[in-house]
Amino acid sequence: MPNDNDLREYLLRTPAAELLHEAKRKRDAAHGRVVSYSRKVFIPLTRLCRNICHYCTFAAAPRDVADLYLSPDQVLQIARDGQRAGCREALFTLGDKPELRYAAARDALKHLGHASTIDYLASMCELVLRETTLLPHTNPGVVTRAQITRLRSVSVSQGTMLETLADRLCERGQVHFGSPDKCPAVRLQTIRDAGELRVAFTSGVLIGIGETREERLDSLLALRDLDAEYGHLQEIIVQNFRSKPRTKMAQAQEPDLEDLQWTIAAARLLFKPEMNIQAPPNLMPCDYPLLLDAGINDWGGISPVTPDHVNPEAAWPKIGELERHTAAFGKVLLERLAVYPRYALDGPRWIDEKLVPRVLRAIDASGHARAEEWSPGLMLPCPAVKTGSRNSSEKPAKALTDAIARARDGAELGPTDIVTLFNARGHDFDVVCEAANEVRRETAGDVVRYVVNRNINYTNVCSYRCSFCAFSKASKSSDLRGPAYDLALDEVARRAHEAWTRGATEVCMQGGIHPDYTGETYLNLVHAVKGAVPEMHVHAFSPLEICQGASTLGLSLETYLSKLRDAGLGSLPGTAAEILDDEVRKTLCPDKLKTAKWLEVVESAHRVGLPTTSTIMFGHVDAPEHWARHLLAIRRLQARTKGFTELVPLPFVAMEAPLYAKGRARKGPTFREAVLMHAVSRLALHPLISNIQVSWVKMGCEGARLCLDAGCNDLGGTLMNESISRAAGTAHGQELPPAQMDELIRAAGRIPEQRTTLYRPVAETRRSASYRAPALEPMVFTKVPAKAKACAVP
Repeated sequence: MPNDNDLREYLLRTPAAELLHEAKRKRDAAHGRVVSYSRKVFIPLTRLCRNICHYCTFAAAPRDVADLYLSPDQVLQIARDGQRAGCREALFTLGDKPELRYAAARDALKHLGHASTIDYLASMCELVLRETTLLPHTNPGVVTRAQITRLRSVSVSQGTMLETLADRLCERGQVHFGSPDKCPAVRLQTIRDAGELRVAFTSGVLIGIGETREERLDSLLALRDLDAEYGHLQEIIVQNFRSKPRTKMAQAQEPDLEDLQWTIAAARLLFKPEMNIQAPPNLMPCDYPLLLDAGINDWGGISPVTPDHVNPEAAWPKIGELERHTAAFGKVLLERLAVYPRYALDGPRWIDEKLVPRVLRAIDASGHARAEEWSPGLMLPCPAVKTGSRNSSEKPAKALTDAIARARDGAELGPTDIVTLFNARGHDFDVVCEAANEVRRETAGDVVRYVVNRNINYTNVCSYRCSFCAFSKASKSSDLRGPAYDLALDEVARRAHEAWTRGATEVCMQGGIHPDYTGETYLNLVHAVKGAVPEMHVHAFSPLEICQGASTLGLSLETYLSKLRDAGLGSLPGTAAEILDDEVRKTLCPDKLKTAKWLEVVESAHRVGLPTTSTIMFGHVDAPEHWARHLLAIRRLQARTKGFTELVPLPFVAMEAPLYAKGRARKGPTFREAVLMHAVSRLALHPLISNIQVSWVKMGCEGARLCLDAGCNDLGGTLMNESISRAAGTAHGQELPPAQMDELIRAAGRIPEQRTTLYRPVAETRRSASYRAPALEPMVFTKVPAKAKACAVP
């Protein structure tokens, strides 16, 4: 690791072309194709300032402004205009402590009911949070620890530009003379305090105000050292000075493109690879796309509503134009929040607890802004996933094509490979989906299968408290999500018989973990179905229910599973898996089976001849690395047992989920993430699992159709009764009859075919009955007994 002196020498002596090449290489290794920006509205709370920087036209004397401070109504009007324009960030900019210089500022603050500018700023942030969906970011200048703490409670990020470490620029005749808040030591202390107080913070340098390149490096190194200590600097801005009329620097020479590129490259090479390096595009209007050649990965805040009040002569580029220029450099423009993705994903550490729910609900799995209203289960049109042209000459990222090639060869991908596939955007997204579809065509053909079945959820009483579940309830909670019930066996038998008359070949049975249930209960449920309809395939009992049944009878897993098999159980749903990663399960289902136990139960089922499905429920508190671990665990078990019939991705339905209601989960995967889960699963599990199923209940019919073009070959079941997703808030119905299944499949240009649970052909008598199905009879729910004894479950 070179020391700082060696780094300085390298940066000052190395040809610019070489520096830029190394900076781009380092940027691309950490950020890939992504270049971000924030859609913001600029709120100039006050232009009064006690400093007299020689280049600034933002600061003004009381006699020169109509409003010394924006009123609450003015603040709210600007914020609402921004919200209507799709902004997510409210950027508050203001002068430093004007009340210490101007009596008029003190009087104005008193009239507003505040003792200081920072106190008023905090109040206006609260107003914006209360009345809009915007998230405040504050640029208050030099502030105290107490003020940073106060602002942390009402903003998701803060910022103070260091500008320069050169003390000499505060001397008489220099740009910061007469500006006490521009003292480098004072500004560094604010930045340090923000680190100690765990604030996601923005800082950077202003170049061209009289500093040397050596002094720029001093400034960047000071910021680097603070970030190394606290990890709180979410971005480093490299801002170029712009000369302005009526300032002492009106005739000063501005930095040229080469000088700005050199400083950006130096910043990129001095900081850790994942640091976000930003340069404002409006300050280099003709040449800003070339800043990508110097190593930036962020364009900063762009406003479709308000001007850059600090540089009013420099108009923001249009976002569409910015997107085109970014794409021309092989990058994908992504919107972020005022708080950068890494800090948004680690919200409890960096963001006030009251603001964490708002951030979570506004982000996707990568921490970028959620770009759509769509969420699993909602009756909303599927968004157009932003992709490149399918005829694009743009080359996919090499890491992506390498991962796809290994997947097509049937090799096990590494976790990093799978995460690379999940991170695909733009044209890369198309490449992943097309590769998955080609693998599907080669391995499963153009037939799309489905099973005519009925869900029977025999009880909603559960002694577990999974934070994602809106279906289960305690036996005494009769007013919560409907009454508690525990179906009588004759009702189970009646529903099975009715399903058979409607053409079903399967009943799928699962329920809550009722504290009164024993292993005999599950055996009796199988007997009830097989007694009513001997030919019916019983697909039942999650691994958690199997664990409970075995434990209550004091039997080993394999012994109990064998008893169920002999009673007529045909296969198991591979549910209760959620995410097979104990880091996630600690939040999602802390009292449920751990990953190793779930895998043990499923492997035991496979060993006794009971096939299972496999599932993944995603889009809550998880991330692509967790999805990768889950898929690899499934693949490795399948390599040992060959017992999985299919994988069923289950997008998290958030609307009624307790975890979401408490503000601790995202609102399900985005549409892009949901489609990619199906496509990446096809690639990551090839050739060991040949059936990838899409849930029409969660994705809707249109979403399911689109997933058929991304590697899926199965539509699951017609269901007849769907209770669990309905309880979570899905609006996509409880049954999709065969005629509608066929129509959906043909609309995708594919061939529909009914199947059995185990992917065998269906008898014509069954198929014919399914198209003549009478209406369902009303269901009978049996009231749960008044008392329920506790049951220990491993």
